[in-house]
Amino acid sequence: MPFRKISRDLKLAAVRLHQHDLLPLDNILDCLQISESTFYRVLRLWNETGDVVWHTFGIRGRPRILHFDDIDYLKRLIRHRPDWFLDELLHLLQTNRFISAHFTTIHRELSRANVSTKKLRIIAMERNENLWSDFIRRMAQYKQEQLGFLDEVSKDERTFSRRRGRSRKGTHAVKRGVFVRGRRFSAEGLLTVDGMISSTVVEGSMTRALFLDYLEHEVV
Repeated sequence: MPFRKISRDLKLAAVRLHQHDLLPLDNILDCLQISESTFYRVLRLWNETGDVVWHTFGIRGRPRILHFDDIDYLKRLIRHRPDWFLDELLHLLQTNRFISAHFTTIHRELSRANVSTKKLRIIAMERNENLWSDFIRRMAQYKQEQLGFLDEVSKDERTFSRRRGRSRKGTHAVKRGVFVRGRRFSAEGLLTVDGMISSTVVEGSMTRALFLDYLEHEVV
């Protein structure tokens, strides 16, 4: 039987005739010119939803597996731990919400919810928020002109070496580089609101004696 769009009234008539046992099923199919598979599909829809047609409520395409509560559950999982893999989220949906979906469905729904993948910003678990707030409170008593920040940096022959490169697919990205450490230098600097006002460079590592000497003669 060629495909044709069957009206809602025709489907409803077939269901009503069958439910009230007014005609045998063969006569219903022959009079209304519908197939047996179509009739049972309409009958199943009637028993499940109370209507003979799907109501999409303005949303095109197939009905979505994940509803608002399911997507909100995924978003709460991601807020708690942002590094879940898609297969882990899939397992949690199956275990806790009894929903079986493909991981591409989860990725698509998260994209629709404006959730994307990005580089993680790692925050130390050992950080104490109370101590951090107390440090800010104590430092607030000083003016910015009274503050100075010391930092140390070191360099050897291997320092300037990039970790990423490009090459054709299927081939390694190769670059010749120095593997011998060579001469190593350490630099110490004092940074204030006026810029770098004091600095020193020593060969090798900055030892305790060299650091105290720098503080006494260069900084103080």
